[in-house]
Amino acid sequence: MTYLNERLPETAEAFGKMRESIFKDAALNTKTKELMAIACSVLLRCEKCTAIHSQRAKDNGATEDEIAEALSVSMFIAAGSQLHWTDVYERIL
Repeated sequence: MTYLNERLPETAEAFGKMRESIFKDAALNTKTKELMAIACSVLLRCEKCTAIHSQRAKDNGATEDEIAEALSVSMFIAAGSQLHWTDVYERIL
């Protein structure tokens, strides 16, 4: 975020504060939030985000199996989101 830090420091700071306010133990613990972030990062196809949140999940006690399951949830949602397209194809044909 060097680019934003240099040019829009208030925006960069606000982003950091948002992260701090979200990624802490509350109703959901930090490990769970990081696992959710992995799943979201995969769906958004952000390789850097996936790597960052995977490391943070590990730092907060996540196992490789838990990370693999988070990835599998992403895979399922991505695949399932495509199922409705079969209805579109049926209408076209």
